[in-house]
Amino acid sequence: MYHDSYSDTHIRAILDEVKTIAMVGASPNNVRPSYFVLKYMLSKGYEVFPINPGHAGKEILGQKVYASLADVPVTIDMVDIFRNSDAALDVTREALALSPQPKVIWMQLSVRNDEAATLAEDAGVKVVMNRCPKIEYGRLSGEIGWTGVNSRTLSAKRPALKGGFQHRGLRKE
Repeated sequence: MYHDSYSDTHIRAILDEVKTIAMVGASPNNVRPSYFVLKYMLSKGYEVFPINPGHAGKEILGQKVYASLADVPVTIDMVDIFRNSDAALDVTREALALSPQPKVIWMQLSVRNDEAATLAEDAGVKVVMNRCPKIEYGRLSGEIGWTGVNSRTLSAKRPALKGGFQHRGLRKE
């Protein structure tokens, strides 16, 4: 697959399909991007499992932190990699060793590893690189447009508010 751009349909399908996310490199520091993404994805109804061996057994935003992907007690739909590009290959290998394998390997903004992508895609796992699921969710739902950002999404449909957050078909409640 070509990884320099993704269609909105492709990203939307992933965000609709995924229910459980393992966030590798999650931080308890509330000024770190991973903390914001964890909080946001939880607010959208995803079940998010923080992975950080240095904080294993503790909690981030009420979620138990695990040392490794293999320690997560449920099937993981998506592995969100908040590590550097070099580490993405080892994280991908760890993810592919799971049974069942995740449906998606998602590498955060500035994270790109073509070898990891090829390995995952050869195993039938979808890959997204250099993107943030929080940003993509907000953009595709139209929510990001509330702050004056051009989301490239046009609609005459009035967004529905649930619990103070906008939802437009990306999550089925």
